[in-house]
Amino acid sequence: MLTGSDLLVKVKELGDVSKSELVRSCGYVSTRKDGAERLNFTAFYEALLEAKGISLGDGGGKGVGKGGRRLSYTATVQGNGNLLVGKAYTALLDLNPGDEFEIKLGRKVIRLVPVGAADEEE
Repeated sequence: MLTGSDLLVKVKELGDVSKSELVRSCGYVSTRKDGAERLNFTAFYEALLEAKGISLGDGGGKGVGKGGRRLSYTATVQGNGNLLVGKAYTALLDLNPGDEFEIKLGRKVIRLVPVGAADEEE
């Protein structure tokens, strides 16, 4: 599994390939008990964020929000029914005003998929 600058170079080198191919090419693959391939998207994205200098671990103690508050990685439905994802989270993902997402609903699950991105299963 590639990490650090090697990971960043490989991602840039691969350019516009599918997410699955990107994860596979960077070595984030394991084998299930039944012999099937499993792509480790979470480990890949955590390594990618760390390579870009963004730490999601508890080691630093600082969050991205104001006043150094830690991110809780939870959201609460507000009284008016809205579910808010704060600026600190969108900053971690380098999202910009105007970025659009498709809302995918599952059983008690909400997934946001960037418009135009292939819907890859994890």
